[in-house]
Amino acid sequence: MEFQSFAGLNVTGELDSETMQLMSLPRCGVKDRVGFGSDTRSKRYALQGSRWKVKDLTYRISKYPKRLERTAVDSEIAKAFGVWSRYTDLRFTPKRSGAVHIDIRFEENEHGDGDPFDGPGGTLAHAYFPVYGGDAHFDDAEQWTIDKPRGTNLFQVAAHEFGHSLGLSHSDVRSALMAPFYRGYDPVFQLDSDDVTAIQTLYGPRTRNGGGGGGAGGAGGAGDSGTPTRTPKPKDTPKDFDSELCTTPKIDAVFNTADGSTYAFKGSNYYKLTENAVAEGYPKKISEGWPGLPGNIDAAFTYKNGKTYFFQGTKYWRYQGRQVDGDYPKDISDGFTGIPDHLDAAMVWGGNGKIYFYKGSKFWRFDPLKRPPVKSTYPKPISNWEGVPNNIDAALQYTNGYTYFFKDDKYYRFNDRTFTVDQSDPPFPRPTAHWWYGCKNTPTTFNTLGNVRLEKSDEHPDGYADLNPDADTEALHPSICNARV
Repeated sequence: MEFQSFAGLNVTGELDSETMQLMSLPRCGVKDRVGFGSDTRSKRYALQGSRWKVKDLTYRISKYPKRLERTAVDSEIAKAFGVWSRYTDLRFTPKRSGAVHIDIRFEENEHGDGDPFDGPGGTLAHAYFPVYGGDAHFDDAEQWTIDKPRGTNLFQVAAHEFGHSLGLSHSDVRSALMAPFYRGYDPVFQLDSDDVTAIQTLYGPRTRNGGGGGGAGGAGGAGDSGTPTRTPKPKDTPKDFDSELCTTPKIDAVFNTADGSTYAFKGSNYYKLTENAVAEGYPKKISEGWPGLPGNIDAAFTYKNGKTYFFQGTKYWRYQGRQVDGDYPKDISDGFTGIPDHLDAAMVWGGNGKIYFYKGSKFWRFDPLKRPPVKSTYPKPISNWEGVPNNIDAALQYTNGYTYFFKDDKYYRFNDRTFTVDQSDPPFPRPTAHWWYGCKNTPTTFNTLGNVRLEKSDEHPDGYADLNPDADTEALHPSICNARV
């Protein structure tokens, strides 16, 4: 019952199939119940109770894995430390000799700490809290991989374990890196807000620039600070950008690719979106960017296998990168049983890793691991997503961890914790042309009468709750951790 409660399952006290499935997932060897969240009324991070008294920490890989090159391991470990230095003033420096704060070893079976590994699967790694030295051990019987969906992703597991090395216990927020179960390779990795709040509770927010250390590869570079947010706004002197997106901001689809790029589709054209605007050199033709793909796409998303799916009318296409991945198009009714044709939008929601489809006033949840993949309780009303309108045009979970819905010339930022459209100033919905496309001479916000208001945005989330978007008692997907731990 304690396990079911922590894992967000129905607390029955019975070893039902869902509980057994979750218990059998590969995971971290650190015990779950250590410390408590700061708010007992909501599921949140937990702090072990100890932390480092300094913010400049050293580490050494004293024993490397047998099946990976040392230079590649060095890079992945540095990138994993960078996950935490991005949001704090922590600095991590590798050392080849002498005493270090955190020692890292790849071991098999019994390895001298009284906590033996169990071979492939099961326990993947464990780490010690600061009060116990902070060392991290990885089971070398695992098939450690780098930037591949197969095997066990080293970067994601290491980032989780180093959270323990810094003083974080397991979180019962399913989308958090510090959740104990492995959900597989995530090609677009991003810390959950729960993780950011936890690490900043121990070490404070980042205040210094360029000193975080811990490598690159999206794990934190100079100038990154605060919580993970998207604040796309025009530069002080925006370029003269007269695009169809500025005059008619309505789009057909928007999605992230496996490499973290964001694209918007409109008619026969596509646009690459930066943090501030549309990238230079766009629009381009969809048929040239994705050979064999038609225009007027209804919906698109990239799944955790790194493949992108496009939907139009009664058909769908699957692409690996920019190349069609097999004999496509195929019927939606064949590949996505239970999902209707002529969709409005689709996305993979970060709250549980499942695929959501939207059409008219309804939505469907699709889980390819289940039979049937769509439960009989679907479709459900879009009004379950409080504040999101019917007949949306596009949806995605952006690389900052937030969920966004687009309709006509407006967009809505959704708070996955409170399960409602975010409360902010200026309010949502906001004009897409200004905030996403960088169009000049466009409004920054609307009031209830539709008049233009020019204000700055705080772009910060407001609440922390753990609500189920499907408005039923079924637990969310157990793939909760960005490390197979």
